[in-house]
Amino acid sequence: MMTQTAGALCALLLCAPMGAAGLTLEAALARTVEKNPAIRQAKARLEEAAGRRIVLRAPSLPNAGIGIFGGLQGGKRAGEDQTQPFAFGQGLLTQPLFYAGIPAMYRRGNIEVLLAQQRLNVALTEQLHTARVAFYTAAYNDSLQALAEIQRQRLATNAATQSDRYQAGTADRAAVTVARLLEYDVKPRVEQSRRLGSGALLKLAETMGEDLGPGGQLPRVDSRLQFAPVHVNADTEATRAVANRPDLEIARLLVRAAEEDQRIIEAAYYPAINATISGTYIPVSEIRRGSEGSARRSDDIISSEIRAGAAYTWRVVDNGRVRGAATRQRAVREINGLVLARLEANVPRELTRIQNSLRALQARHDALTKASSVAQLAVTDVQNSLAEGLSSLLEYRTAESSFLESTAGVLTVAFEQQIALAEWDRATGRYLQFFNEPSG
Repeated sequence: MMTQTAGALCALLLCAPMGAAGLTLEAALARTVEKNPAIRQAKARLEEAAGRRIVLRAPSLPNAGIGIFGGLQGGKRAGEDQTQPFAFGQGLLTQPLFYAGIPAMYRRGNIEVLLAQQRLNVALTEQLHTARVAFYTAAYNDSLQALAEIQRQRLATNAATQSDRYQAGTADRAAVTVARLLEYDVKPRVEQSRRLGSGALLKLAETMGEDLGPGGQLPRVDSRLQFAPVHVNADTEATRAVANRPDLEIARLLVRAAEEDQRIIEAAYYPAINATISGTYIPVSEIRRGSEGSARRSDDIISSEIRAGAAYTWRVVDNGRVRGAATRQRAVREINGLVLARLEANVPRELTRIQNSLRALQARHDALTKASSVAQLAVTDVQNSLAEGLSSLLEYRTAESSFLESTAGVLTVAFEQQIALAEWDRATGRYLQFFNEPSG
């Protein structure tokens, strides 16, 4: 009996199946990309960024306006025999010929779209990482629950054996009581693993955007928490991480955006030249102005006309308005640059920390695997001796606790390795493909 139970425990530790029709990690990540609210919101912000780019480019485009005016005229004051309607139209077209801020505005509009793209990348990275951690947490707690349940069944078998020995007169009532207490002592561990697993499944369902209303069901995960030797190199991955991580790309874009904003502000120092075309359309002829102060009556006649020319403006006195805004924007650019430098300097340290954690997990796994094998043999010997009355329940309890802790420790190391690998993928920017050019 003990050999079959230990074999089941080893199979559980190595494979840890979470259900025949459970949710795989690939399916969970696919649902997260498709239905996660934060990712969908970040996708919608791309359209907003395109509109923002149009606004930034608007000063370089022509500006046209049309005005139509109308009314009634007549009566004795107007010198007309009868009241009649009148109307005329005016139009204005201006086109910037020279403005120092236009190139910076175009570059700033492209950066706006790039920022929206990288914010989408950040949302994808964070939400996929959250889903992955929740998936592993649910699988880990399901495995712990199954492990504790197998041990509880074994302790229940031992309690039944002690009860049979008590009925046969070879054991006292205290032995039966202690055996039952050992069985009941495992139940809180089972319930704790079930509670933590349900919490992880709830987090996974929220990240995937699943319906959690009345009638909604939590997903079931199908995973194998399996430890495997992993070799990573923080030195070679640091350069790739600095180039590919979306949060660092956003920091670089913010530096560029602050620089272009500064140039847009400083463009007020330079002259601006606009081409202007204006016109007035009068549908009738011989319309006179209200005052006839001209030497000739024909000079007061209003008719349709069109004018073209250029307007030249140049700010002469600043009064500190442009200079102060430019100084403030320069400070923003320098602050963004310092933040970027700090983030890039933290990348090698973060990768080194994860690399050291993976090496420590390898050493722990080797030690716990050996301890689990020794504890398994000890439980077998103590249980056989206990059935013959040669061992005490204290020895049995100690052996069972050692076996459970070592076996659960191996499972914990496998879980922590998966979490460390997820952190490694997040820190190196391996979750997505990045875009470095403005979209069309």
